[in-house]
Amino acid sequence: MDATAETNPAGSAEAIPPSWREALAPVLATREARRLGGWLKTEEAAGKRIYPPRGHRLRAFELTPLDEVRVVILGQDPYHGAGQAHGLAFSVQDGVRMPPSLVNIYKELATDCGVSPPASGNLDHWARQGVLLLNNSLTVQEGQAGSHQNKGWDAITDAAVAAVAARPEPCVFLLWGNHAKKKAMRVPGLASSHHLVLTAPHPSPLSAHAGFFGCRHFSQANAFLEAHGRGTVDW
Repeated sequence: MDATAETNPAGSAEAIPPSWREALAPVLATREARRLGGWLKTEEAAGKRIYPPRGHRLRAFELTPLDEVRVVILGQDPYHGAGQAHGLAFSVQDGVRMPPSLVNIYKELATDCGVSPPASGNLDHWARQGVLLLNNSLTVQEGQAGSHQNKGWDAITDAAVAAVAARPEPCVFLLWGNHAKKKAMRVPGLASSHHLVLTAPHPSPLSAHAGFFGCRHFSQANAFLEAHGRGTVDW
């Protein structure tokens, strides 16, 4: 078995997708990553419900290979309600009521690009077009937002962001809220790189009116990608 599968904290049933293995192998081999894997197993053995369920925790990497990333959108934690989280930041499964932040994302998209709000909150179609929808922590305990912060996921997802930033192809980083901005700041030289870094308040109802609405990040991202020969995203 590949070493990255053996040490993968997401669970033995999930292997790191091939395109990400070289970038993530060093951090997955650390004591902290192994400790995270053991801690998650202990939590599940104790009967705690962890979201997303096994088989979905690496979905952002599975749907968006490293060499196909064009846009990075950073979230904080998976949704902590039953049936919501499925491995993509801000996304929910088909048939699940849209969380307020996603509703506001769709509102801005409609204003910015004239896209009618979809009936589903499933963002698989973004991910398959090279939009990396990455949460800082890839798991959370049911009903407890932030419960898996500072448990070891940060180093793994930091390595993923750094791997995208190190690629020669220009990408767009959409940083919504202070948490996303702080995470991006941990990547050396990102702000002064050949990538486009756009910042705005978080799309939650508490802050969307403070500058997320009207940020026009979706059209700016497409304009940048098209100007650099990377096509556009069909939002």
